[in-house]
Amino acid sequence: MKILGLQKTTLLDFPGQVACTIFTGGCNFRCPFCHNSELFVPGEETPEEYTEEEIFSFLRKRKGVLTGVAITGGEPTLQPDLMDFIRKVRDLGYLIKLDTNGYKPEVTEEIIKEKLADYIAMDIKSCRENYAKVAGTDSIDLSRIERSVNLLMERRVPYEFRTTVVKELHSKDDFAKIAEWLDGADAYFLQSFTDTGHVLKSGFSAYTQAEMAEFLPVLRKHIRSVHLRGIDYDEDKTVTESEA
Repeated sequence: MKILGLQKTTLLDFPGQVACTIFTGGCNFRCPFCHNSELFVPGEETPEEYTEEEIFSFLRKRKGVLTGVAITGGEPTLQPDLMDFIRKVRDLGYLIKLDTNGYKPEVTEEIIKEKLADYIAMDIKSCRENYAKVAGTDSIDLSRIERSVNLLMERRVPYEFRTTVVKELHSKDDFAKIAEWLDGADAYFLQSFTDTGHVLKSGFSAYTQAEMAEFLPVLRKHIRSVHLRGIDYDEDKTVTESEA
């Protein structure tokens, strides 16, 4: 496993669990707004790689404090030894959350089949028409994304879909199309773009909280549970920063 980051404690990354987050290196997308570009673009800011022994030493020490491990990236499903790594983590008694962009459905399917994940979060970059543009690729085999969507909607593992919303790349019409595409999905989260200083390209900005909230009724026509991540939204249209 190529591991380039470790967040030692999080209450947000793995719903319902006190977890740590492991960041893998490498990604097959080049989303221009990506805030973790240092994980897959070689340069002066590339983090030092963790050894697996360093990770497992940490996990052994944190048993009884942490309950889960979130594996994110980059794109974890590109790691050839991902499943072996997950098995070792589970042997320590931890629950596993996997983040994925969904472009390797064969890996996701095997992980579900082997019951190696307790929760899966899949990024939905945009509606079908704009997917390649938002993913930062010249072309994309959308059938791979659709296969991953369908796998999760079989409900063999708890899951969520999520979109990082960028003002210059997403519109209300895009979310209307996404809602129809994900019709019947269990959970969908919108999270606001944040410029961390590591984004691939400049010139992007976030919607206001009130503007983000306007997308919710459109999505709720087709999706059971839709929320703004990190923002508390009241049905009377008030939006306040989450205290989570």
